[in-house]
Amino acid sequence: MSIRAESTPNPNALKFTTDKLIFEGDNSISVMPGDTSEHDILNDLMKLDGVENVFGYQNFITVNKGFDVEWDELSPKVIEVIESYGY
Repeated sequence: MSIRAESTPNPNALKFTTDKLIFEGDNSISVMPGDTSEHDILNDLMKLDGVENVFGYQNFITVNKGFDVEWDELSPKVIEVIESYGY
């Protein structure tokens, strides 16, 4: 599968888009620190060091990182988690 990391207007957020549907329906899902989701993929992303919150909708997940974290280090870990779910 192909996962594309796309920049957003927020330099601390990247949008990871897949070719497959990750979340069914028309509702978005956000996970903030201390929260858990019914979607294990989002919970696993929240466990990564440097991830502050995640937002998912249909075929993408936006990951927000801490100010002191570099995308060069975090992005491959995010992609690894998403790929582990078959996307």
